[in-house]
Amino acid sequence: MSSSDSPVALVTGSAKRLGRQIICTLHQAGYRVIIHYHQSHKEANSLAGSLNQQRPNSAATLPANLLDSQALAQLASNALACFQRLDVLVNNASSFYPTPLAGATLDNWDDLFGSNVKAPYFLAQALAPALSENNGCIINMVDIHAQQPLADHSIYCMAKAALLMMTKSLARELAPTIRVNGIAPGAILWPSQQLAETDKAAILQQIPLQRTGTPEDIANTVLFLLHSPYISGQIIAVDGGRSLGAAQKA
Repeated sequence: MSSSDSPVALVTGSAKRLGRQIICTLHQAGYRVIIHYHQSHKEANSLAGSLNQQRPNSAATLPANLLDSQALAQLASNALACFQRLDVLVNNASSFYPTPLAGATLDNWDDLFGSNVKAPYFLAQALAPALSENNGCIINMVDIHAQQPLADHSIYCMAKAALLMMTKSLARELAPTIRVNGIAPGAILWPSQQLAETDKAAILQQIPLQRTGTPEDIANTVLFLLHSPYISGQIIAVDGGRSLGAAQKA
């Protein structure tokens, strides 16, 4: 397959952290990649430059504020203009922070639902025709807390629960030409906010494998789903067994 025929993947929020690893893994697998970012332009451009050195004209960057409704449509249009095709949409971008009920605001609601539900939904809507042409895939980054609430994070958990149902709903609606799946990470990277060592230890106690995962674990699951043409409408937990619940002592 020539480089001009190789498949194209758009990954939102992919200048850093998990998104960056997904980009690198897909690029290594032969995909041309579109790195979306909001404010991390330096990291996005550095990543694209490195990937284009490995394989010319194989990586592009696109800025967009996913909370801006008009920017969503423009991002979709610009993504299609990059390589004149799209095979994969990975909805990775996500806001995450606590919202205790007593202090939760409408801005919190708009931010958490906007990044975790609204943006993935309307990007899927805008890009579905192009994805359908190539029997494409949508992969949504869900969360184990879509089904098991995290204390003081009610709005985030509700948004991820909506994304979980969106994944299943669109898998039905967009079949047979587009497959839609989700990945529910457990403890992969510690949050950007500082976490006490005691809190980290408490989380590790909830994980049967007794360790955190790696960004590669998530990126490899993305690749697995792309190479699994009979899987659709599924949410795969990549969490070391954490979603099994607390161990019961005899």
